[in-house]
Amino acid sequence: MTAEPGLFEIMYSLRSMRRLKPDPVPDELVWKLLDAAIRAPSGGNTQPWRFLVIRDADTKRFIQERYRRGWDRYVQANLKAAAEAAVPMTEAESAARAKMIGAATHLADHLHEAPVLLLVCMQPRKMDLPPDPESQPPSPAALYASIFPAVQNILLACRAHGLGATLTTLHLLYERTIKTKLGIPDEIDTVALIPIGWPAGKFGPTTRAPVETLTYWDRWGAIRRR
Repeated sequence: MTAEPGLFEIMYSLRSMRRLKPDPVPDELVWKLLDAAIRAPSGGNTQPWRFLVIRDADTKRFIQERYRRGWDRYVQANLKAAAEAAVPMTEAESAARAKMIGAATHLADHLHEAPVLLLVCMQPRKMDLPPDPESQPPSPAALYASIFPAVQNILLACRAHGLGATLTTLHLLYERTIKTKLGIPDEIDTVALIPIGWPAGKFGPTTRAPVETLTYWDRWGAIRRR
């Protein structure tokens, strides 16, 4: 019997799985993912998350059609930005970008075939703080800090159970239409769309920039070597 992966193995091999098999995912597993999500911390333990599990074929197709349109627009914008970049990408960077675009395009074409589309939603809370002349209005990041830990828990739980998933947000380009279709109240935000299924590829090491090049100590720009 194969031992379950440990926490750090899960984190270090948590790839975005955009190629998913259409094989069904049992409800029991979906409940486990959601139960992991609600273990996340939230500001004041407000637990603002709400979840919408989408299995209906027509609804998934409705979302996929709009997601595909959003992806086309995203690619066009990125191609324009790449053409105007002051420093062109290296051959290796271009190859890696092409591979990612290929996988993302596959997801856009086949999103509706994922056995589960999970909409992670949030009920925002209003923060009326007393005035302070040195302060500025709270950033939206303050609200999202109470929902994205739940999203990460879902992704980690998917990996632990051998399921493929990826965090997507392109549906937000058509959020109003999608919320109307699904009967989601106006005051609820649809923060993330996570397609979930059994992966067609394999989990493995992720490629990331060295942490030393991304970390400063005590003051911006102050680098410390390990």
